[in-house]
Amino acid sequence: MSLAHRLRAAQDDTQTALDAALAPFDGPVGAAMRYASEGGKRLRAFLVLETSALFDVPRAGALRAAAAIEAVHAYSLIHDDLPCMDDDDLRRGRPTVHRRWDEATAVLAGDALQTLAFEQLAGHGTDPDPAIRAELVLTLARAAGAAGMVGGQALDIAAETADEPLDIDAITRLQRLKTGRLLEWPCRAGAILGRADPAPLLDYARHLGLAFQIADDLLDVEGDAATLGKATGKDAGAGKATFVSLLGTAEARRRAEALVREAEAALLPFGARAASLKEVARYVVDRDR
Repeated sequence: MSLAHRLRAAQDDTQTALDAALAPFDGPVGAAMRYASEGGKRLRAFLVLETSALFDVPRAGALRAAAAIEAVHAYSLIHDDLPCMDDDDLRRGRPTVHRRWDEATAVLAGDALQTLAFEQLAGHGTDPDPAIRAELVLTLARAAGAAGMVGGQALDIAAETADEPLDIDAITRLQRLKTGRLLEWPCRAGAILGRADPAPLLDYARHLGLAFQIADDLLDVEGDAATLGKATGKDAGAGKATFVSLLGTAEARRRAEALVREAEAALLPFGARAASLKEVARYVVDRDR
């Protein structure tokens, strides 16, 4: 099956799992949760499913973990778009949640999606072993919290009013937390579900996460807002340091390519079984949205 077909299958299956998990919720908050969870590349879900498949994990359980990480990702986008954060009006080509409803509904929908993620992981359908479920909950809490994504967001906000722009080491640290931790966790989850050593997959994910962020920075400079479904040029407009602003487009692209090669090398222990993971690393830097 081609990468495009595998990505589409991950998108469709994850959406079905999310729809089932969200079905009990009604009112404005339930509607906002469903709205925010629709669409997107589903890269994090894909990584859960593909790394789980390396260890022959049942797809039904892996899909619950995939739905969990996508719920956390959706929550993070809702809150990231708020006026007190990045103040965005457009996400995935549609009004952001606080524009479609209001700020209070957006905050509550984000909160509810976050807690839904842990409900998904803790459920018996994820894995029959409670220790495995507890490990998934623990590691996602760390990846999404102050030691992970939230910590990166805090560094990003602080950088906007700092006296000096961040240097390359500081930006790398920020993005390893803000973007990287939620790309690392899906690979960790696959290994946890497969009762396997996560080290090679985490090595892959760390390189993939930085390549992904550099590609995002390039798209913010070179991309088209209509294709991306969100505003472009905001980082430059805000005077924020990025990989592109510090390295230039040519060097940033060279670094992204080097990171992809390192990600591919980390998968050598898995041989041909990891072909789709190698392909998605290439997709991350070649995508146009």
